[in-house]
Amino acid sequence: MSQAFVREREGGEAFEDLPDRPISSHPNFVTPDGLAQIEAEVARLQAEFSALEPGAKADEARVTRDLHYWTARLGTAQLVEGETGEGARFGSTVTILREDESRQTFRIVGEDEADPAKGSISYVSPMARALTGKTVGDVVEVNGHEAEITEIT
Repeated sequence: MSQAFVREREGGEAFEDLPDRPISSHPNFVTPDGLAQIEAEVARLQAEFSALEPGAKADEARVTRDLHYWTARLGTAQLVEGETGEGARFGSTVTILREDESRQTFRIVGEDEADPAKGSISYVSPMARALTGKTVGDVVEVNGHEAEITEIT
């Protein structure tokens, strides 16, 4: 294994030297579902840490790193519930019609909740930024391509 990933400790023990997970500089806005996901991840990691076998240094390093990240995210979470107003906003589900006549639907959510493959995008993504504040019938441009907003819920 490359020495970039292993550090020898006294006594010859080797374990993974994991860097901290980067924490976004953007406000940590979350939907109610996003907050529940963060809380569940903290609880899961706490249980996993408690169940670690003595001497499992690599697992301990991984769980400690992830627990630090998710605890920090929980501490900075800003719950955004059911904003009202006209146009797309945080928590909205927006359907667009692309230039090639294909339709896509996105839900604008927090960074940790985002999963584009499942239709949720981070509020700081280029698409979400283009959609925010727009209404049905507006045309947005992202990465040189236009799309018309056809529905907002």
